[in-house]
Amino acid sequence: MTGEHRPAPQQTVAGTPPARSPGRDRYLDLLRAVALLRVVAYHTFTGVGWLSIAFPAMGVMFALAGSLMARSLERPAGPVLRSRARRLLLPLWVFAAVVLGVVLWEGWRPTTAGGWWGLLLWFVPVGDAPAPASVGPEQGPMDPAWALQSADLLWYIRTYFWLMLLSPWLLRAFRRWPWPTLLAPLVPAVLLGLGVVTFPAPFDSPVTDLVTFAACWLLGFAHHDGLLARIPLRRVLLVGGALMAAGLWWAWLHVAENGWDLYLTPLAQALWSLGACVLLLRVSPSWAVLPRPLRFLGPAVTLINNRAVTIYLWHNVLAALTVPLIDPLWRVSALERSVPWLLGSAWLQLVLVWVLLAGVILAVGWVEDVAARRPPRLWPTGRARPRATLAA
Repeated sequence: MTGEHRPAPQQTVAGTPPARSPGRDRYLDLLRAVALLRVVAYHTFTGVGWLSIAFPAMGVMFALAGSLMARSLERPAGPVLRSRARRLLLPLWVFAAVVLGVVLWEGWRPTTAGGWWGLLLWFVPVGDAPAPASVGPEQGPMDPAWALQSADLLWYIRTYFWLMLLSPWLLRAFRRWPWPTLLAPLVPAVLLGLGVVTFPAPFDSPVTDLVTFAACWLLGFAHHDGLLARIPLRRVLLVGGALMAAGLWWAWLHVAENGWDLYLTPLAQALWSLGACVLLLRVSPSWAVLPRPLRFLGPAVTLINNRAVTIYLWHNVLAALTVPLIDPLWRVSALERSVPWLLGSAWLQLVLVWVLLAGVILAVGWVEDVAARRPPRLWPTGRARPRATLAA
């Protein structure tokens, strides 16, 4: 916080502390905001798998989270893990309570292995949370798969949770053997991609997601410790470009019928995301404030960063909710005749998602402040606080 004494940073692998400001880095805030905008767009539009290539949002979010985690672990690990877990889990519990409340009210009962105990995975994200394949009538106003899609989105929360718990040991290993530790996750990623190693259903998805993005998380350590900044830019461009090219090549070998989508090809995702994050974090200027041409974006960037978990958790449910909001507009003859292109446009749906997200931010976004032990705020767009928020 402002004015508090910060402990001396731990030594980096080169024996010198990183020369970065202890306050917020607005370049990293901007990257996280762009990543969340891209995530919302990806889940709102259909057939836009190319967005996973245009900007590797999930890899960026894991890399930024890793950098912030390394910064947090300048303090004792126990309090840091408790704080991070609280800031992740409290917003998740609110979301889970609403989703489970609706599906249970609709008559769904858990029938998967674990039964009612399996519902705990919605609140302690260490595995795949159970959800009904369909909720409500098949021809109802909302996509009946909305609850299953909400559970599927929790893969990011689950992967973040595991990487957070492992970070004290990962950071120790990274600072002792930086390059072997950073590249180690690519080995199981390659083995899984080639089909040499497989896991049974309960473990396949968690393990695959973990090894796909662990290298990005560890790259965040390299960014925080200054290791990445000490590598000559020409070498970084070469390595980053080679990783991205390898990712595209693997994706090309496994193009699905609906086109390019890295989310369908974990090894391509791992390579492309790591290569792109190498470039983005190596360039990484340290901005106390946004550059003048971008300064008008400051309030939006601050809001998105302060409500990152809320935006991520709720956006897909709200995308499904836009359908029953748009459908009645087709019955307005004036609108149907004059702007049918607008009513059928995914852009209208995207705008409505953000309008609904504004309502959710006002309604439950303050939980993120409570979880971070800050005074609750309804619409935090003011000057960014030096204390870092959770990278979700």
